[in-house]
Amino acid sequence: MKLTRLPARYAALLMPFVLSILMTFVVSGVATLKNLGLAPEFLPNWMSAWLVSWIIAFPTLLGALPITRRIVQSMIRPA
Repeated sequence: MKLTRLPARYAALLMPFVLSILMTFVVSGVATLKNLGLAPEFLPNWMSAWLVSWIIAFPTLLGALPITRRIVQSMIRPA
């Protein structure tokens, strides 16, 4: 099965979408593991923590990326 690719114009939305999923998945997993250990309730608690953190992280990334780009551009020499 071949996946259909999205047009390039969606990259500005897709990049923070994927980044927010990956980052919140890892960070919420580490935090949940630290707090609960490998207890039987680890997985449901992790998924709950991940969902809440992703709901916050995705719109935050959408707002933070343009600011971050400007800050980084001010810190580097043009090519």
